[in-house]
Amino acid sequence: MSLIAQAVRGLGASGPLRGIPRANVERIATVLVLVWAVGFMLWQGAGFTITLTTVFAIWAILAVSLNLVVGFTGLLSVGHIGFFGIGAYTMAILASDASYDQLRTESIPTPDWPFFAALPICIALAGLVALGVGIVFNRFRDDIFVLVSFGFAIISFSFFLNLRELTRGAFGIHEIPRPAFGGWVLDGEVEFLAFALVCLALVVLICWLIVTSSFGRVLTAIREDEEAIAVFGYRVTHFKLAVWVLSAMMAGLAGALFASWTSFIDPNSFILLESMLLIAIVILGGLATIWGSLLGAMAFVLLEEGMRFLPFLPPEFVGQARQVVLGVLLVLLMLFRPQGLVGRYQL
Repeated sequence: MSLIAQAVRGLGASGPLRGIPRANVERIATVLVLVWAVGFMLWQGAGFTITLTTVFAIWAILAVSLNLVVGFTGLLSVGHIGFFGIGAYTMAILASDASYDQLRTESIPTPDWPFFAALPICIALAGLVALGVGIVFNRFRDDIFVLVSFGFAIISFSFFLNLRELTRGAFGIHEIPRPAFGGWVLDGEVEFLAFALVCLALVVLICWLIVTSSFGRVLTAIREDEEAIAVFGYRVTHFKLAVWVLSAMMAGLAGALFASWTSFIDPNSFILLESMLLIAIVILGGLATIWGSLLGAMAFVLLEEGMRFLPFLPPEFVGQARQVVLGVLLVLLMLFRPQGLVGRYQL
């Protein structure tokens, strides 16, 4: 091993952040992210704050749901964006009221369902697909699971792009309606933000009830020692499958919200890179902690949107710069704080 490699390894093993108690890091990280968020929002004004918080709510639902799988069972899933896309496309196909016959592009049926009629289908379909994938590939070992989820992400994107009779392919689906309660349509940004935050709160509550229950304690035991928990008669694969399905259903909810909020989706929103970014959010916040997922999502959104206002960075390079900065942050975390900001475990 070279001197440089030894130095880097030694620095990672005894980095100044590794020994800091989790509670202290949690307080420091929370204060820093909240101060950063408040300062940025005051700088940009109310309109941008509403948009930023809506983006945060959607990413936070995804991060919290993925952490159920990655954090509490130790299974690394890189295909979560596929369930997000299933929820989004299901909402778009069922609820879009666009008249494609007047356009010189792919035409698809438009059932024109109300948002709340389509929403249960979005959630259920994402869960059913996850159940099917889990049953077919029931060897939920770490290496197999990563490959299966990776393949699922690629196959999902291929379906979104090539199943033009339903998805319109690269043309995308537009005129996706907002939620409505009777005659009250949530077409205002404030109203939709409130609805998105309610959905996030429900997801957080459900996840908290799961992880604090006896079911959640079994999940933690599975992560700690899968073979030992199996000795006591627990069907480990059944627990993993249940969490996988629940997580997918939450991702389907996030996808439905995303489609309704943007009113337009195309396959580019569900590429494999988005899954990598989502995993980065979970690692950044910390594994096996709901609050860490929320912190990671907020930090990611602030980083992503804040880079748009850097005077020396051309707008066309914002996406690439975001990936580079997030990659550097992950490398630094692996060296100095591998459990993330407030995580309980290392990846």
